[in-house]
Amino acid sequence: MSVTLAIDAMGGDHGIVITVPACCDFLEKHDDVKIVLVGNPDLLKQALSKFPKAPIERIQIIAASEVVLMDDPIEIALRRKKDSSMRVAITQVKEGLADAVVSSGNTGALMAISRYLLKTLEGVDRPAIATEIPNELGLGTTMLDLGANADCEPMHLLQFAQMANVMVQVMSNKPNPTIGLLNIGEEVIKGNEVVKRTGELLRASNLNFYGNVEGNDIFKGTTDIVVCDGFVGNVVLKASEGLAKMMSGLIRKEFNHSWLTKLMGLCAMVPLLRVRKRVDHRRYNGAVLLGLRGCVIKSHGSADRYAFGFALERAYEAAKNRMVERIAQAFVLETKE
Repeated sequence: MSVTLAIDAMGGDHGIVITVPACCDFLEKHDDVKIVLVGNPDLLKQALSKFPKAPIERIQIIAASEVVLMDDPIEIALRRKKDSSMRVAITQVKEGLADAVVSSGNTGALMAISRYLLKTLEGVDRPAIATEIPNELGLGTTMLDLGANADCEPMHLLQFAQMANVMVQVMSNKPNPTIGLLNIGEEVIKGNEVVKRTGELLRASNLNFYGNVEGNDIFKGTTDIVVCDGFVGNVVLKASEGLAKMMSGLIRKEFNHSWLTKLMGLCAMVPLLRVRKRVDHRRYNGAVLLGLRGCVIKSHGSADRYAFGFALERAYEAAKNRMVERIAQAFVLETKE
């Protein structure tokens, strides 16, 4: 099965400087992929000219005259910039011309435009944003929601768990992933009423519900999936990214001290670099907008060439394994039951 990815080439903090090189790298790794670059044709052609070995026959350029800026209000992105690279790229998925879309642009705008154009799957009340956070096991703990829904009802959190369950099955090849509910304690009696009621719904479901988990369990890898509302999830995500950057910075600083510290650092270089790689948030780039009638991947706005490549990989895996269709089927089965 060949896969076509539509790329909002102009979005994010860096735009073409990052998206085009990352796409060329990606095409070298996968011969079953076609890339649709959406943006300013002249700028895109100029950027591609720097990669003469790129398989041009598998790259299509589609013009878009506008760009959704990182600080654009949702209203402007949705109602006024109707020829933005973000919107045109999402339209490729809506019209069946692409299997997935990847954008580093404004998260709120991406969710709003995607929801407006693609609509939600039957049985899904609200879309959610899910991604992996590095854990001690060297893998990733899938967490959602990461900011799409600040206030949630218990049924919304249950649906998030159902969607993430399919996502992990597809993306991580885990047939029966464990699910944890983020709480202030493991005991059933802990938490607010929304969390308590969500726990009841999860225990009554056919999901592999582990129970309540605390914040440190995310990084331990206690469960494959951690569910929470978007307010809490976004705070955790930003904190984990800050922690990863801090650790990386500390490792760099250790090599700038005295000659003795540098010597000791060189002796410990291999394990230090392993730790740095395991907590490198760039390797987990590419959040999935779950619950839509199309595959939408959100890359971090400041993603570099290396990080954007991981977002492309997630889009590729999701599309190739028909993640959206399988989530839709799961909700149909749930409704019948």
